[in-house]
Amino acid sequence: MEFFQALIQKQHSIAWFWILLLVCVLNGKTTISASNYLVGLGSYDITGPAADVNMMGYANSDQTASGIHFRLRARAFIVAEPQGNRVVFVNLDACMASQLITIKVLERLKARYGDLYTEKNVAISGIHTHAGPGGYLQYVVYIVTSLGFVRQSFDVIVDGIEQSIIRAHENLHPGSVFVNKGEILDAGVNRSPSAYLNNPATERAKYKYDVDKEMTLLKFVDDQWGPVGAFNWFATHGTSMSRTNELISGDNKGTAARLMEDWFNQKRVSENENPRRVSNIVQVSQTNHHELLELASSFQSTSGQPTTKYLSISRRVRSVLRSADRPIFVSAFCQSNCGDVSPNVLGAFCTDTGVPCDFNHSTCGGKNELCYGRGPGYPDEFESTRIIGERQFKKAADLFNSAAEKLTGKIDFRHSYLDFSQLEVKKGGNESVKTCPAAMGFAFAAGTTDGPGAFDFKQGDNTGNPFWKLVRNLLKTPSQEQKDCQQPKPILLDTGEMKVPYDWAPSILPVQILKIGQMVILSVPGEFTTMAGRRLRDAVGAVFKGKVHVVIAGLTNTYSQYITTFEEYETQRYEGASTLYGPNTLSAYIQEFTKLATAIVTGKTVEAGPPPPDLLSKQIGLLPPVVVDSTPLGVKFGDVSTDVPRNSTFKKGETLTVVFWSACPRNDLMTEGTFALVELLQGQDTWVPVYDDDDICLRFKWSRPSKLSAQSHATIEWRIPQSTVPGVYRVSHFGASKSLFGSISHFSGSSSAFVVK
Repeated sequence: MEFFQALIQKQHSIAWFWILLLVCVLNGKTTISASNYLVGLGSYDITGPAADVNMMGYANSDQTASGIHFRLRARAFIVAEPQGNRVVFVNLDACMASQLITIKVLERLKARYGDLYTEKNVAISGIHTHAGPGGYLQYVVYIVTSLGFVRQSFDVIVDGIEQSIIRAHENLHPGSVFVNKGEILDAGVNRSPSAYLNNPATERAKYKYDVDKEMTLLKFVDDQWGPVGAFNWFATHGTSMSRTNELISGDNKGTAARLMEDWFNQKRVSENENPRRVSNIVQVSQTNHHELLELASSFQSTSGQPTTKYLSISRRVRSVLRSADRPIFVSAFCQSNCGDVSPNVLGAFCTDTGVPCDFNHSTCGGKNELCYGRGPGYPDEFESTRIIGERQFKKAADLFNSAAEKLTGKIDFRHSYLDFSQLEVKKGGNESVKTCPAAMGFAFAAGTTDGPGAFDFKQGDNTGNPFWKLVRNLLKTPSQEQKDCQQPKPILLDTGEMKVPYDWAPSILPVQILKIGQMVILSVPGEFTTMAGRRLRDAVGAVFKGKVHVVIAGLTNTYSQYITTFEEYETQRYEGASTLYGPNTLSAYIQEFTKLATAIVTGKTVEAGPPPPDLLSKQIGLLPPVVVDSTPLGVKFGDVSTDVPRNSTFKKGETLTVVFWSACPRNDLMTEGTFALVELLQGQDTWVPVYDDDDICLRFKWSRPSKLSAQSHATIEWRIPQSTVPGVYRVSHFGASKSLFGSISHFSGSSSAFVVK
């Protein structure tokens, strides 16, 4: 009997063994299938020259960079099938993508990786900040105010994109991608509502709002490390910072990215993981205020001293030299169909009377110069930038935490170059229309409520002005054919037919679709308005059928200004006047993107089309170089000019200022480094970096006493956050000076110590 019981027990054990083995195998299969993609993310500094260079966006020749609000970055993701297709998406803290930059990045990728990354599967997109250095596009009209091409602006972006892709490539690991959506109700308003109202009432009735409120987010999860990043798309202009701002800034989207990356880093700290940010783990001893003052008094300002660029990089708070042995978390806030969407959500008001601007023309007493939009932090543009950025960050964090829909299925892509100066667009039956060579209308010069123009231009002008037509004709008189094609736009600049000293505007444009499972990204080389974007998304979604998430990635691969609906074009607000290729531009995009989508669905190829020109060899740059830097007799670079008060104490929420003798920031961009640093004393003699010029609370301002002076100052302002730990602090400055013989010397200096309580 015992024998049979033992035999039965043995049989049960064997059965359970096989059951457990089967469970393990099935679990193993589940784990393998969970890693349906390879996922990699990367990020790199593209801040650029923080002095003398005109900023890109407002076309205001007086707006030149004079310091840094916070740094700009290129952020990239790669998603690949283990043995198949892959796609790359790069998000730039820049006004827009540049055709020339795209060309040169692709050349570098080909030299490094062969045909792995090409124009077909690489998308490079800009967030549309109007607070970044200009001069990096290749067409004349976009670099006039920057005195032509600025090689330093161009090179740092090309380098940064390449490095972000290299880092993403080297971080490729098995992982998954999740998608989530949600609404943000208070981060954008329509700045051209009269144009939007010209769309059919039946079409408008389909939508609750006159701007898109939806954010679409991708969450990237590494099988080994867990979440490693998030990219999202949401439509709102990068114009929280005004046309008079002179500090380099990623505006509201760059702010959101910085907030989210730091938020996730703090989550790691709370989960007892190794933090990247040193300030999160500094433990300050519980010393009384008197003892802290005594300790601070022993550290007076240091004389400027020679150093190396490496010190600026190594002291940087988020330095890769101090990162944990895991991929850094990368968060990008990408641009979508923002053409008529303003972050100045309080509305547009006249600066002289305080009353709302004229509804149809955005003027005040007939003048556009007095009509300005107001952000939620009005009159503080920095606060408006923070608030709009924070609203996007908070929604992204919610979507990130709750993302559950996993992307599955094949990765695919299609890309084609098209000549938009003469593209035939099929209409019903045998009828067809054409696009036109590029041209800008009179209302273009009026600007918008985010940044008004000058003189007597106004939005909604469909006739033009005889005087300005005469001025126009001195540059290029448009043909009657061009006038007829662009109707009802009165042509101010016939840019598509202006070729001296080289092309003023693009004619060859890229169109591209990237598909990751049920996620479809439409790479468009311009700014679609709200309704134009809706029509394009609907047309592409109808081709794919089923459940797909279609997003528009605006300002991608090159830049060709605006795309409005036919009805919006008729009103000739700013966006319509800036729709370069005439009233059929949107129809052309819908036609061509529908072709790309159909090719993906049917598995067919598309024609490559005519390649765009490479105009690098023709570029003209008139920005004078830095000749020499100097200091007064007996003063060194890095010496403190204005120090904090002796034995001073500051409270959280207060602002302190330190001024250093400095040199032009163009001598060394301090890429992946910092010009400004706040350090906390740990123990008796160890200074730990806690804030640098990539922190929103720390502003680096640079100035000369006069325009031609070789002397300059660096003013560092620290708005002490409420989260600052009590202790002894100091402010440091890093820079590089240029001698009369052209040599570059790095320097640093530090303020006297002070107490924060």
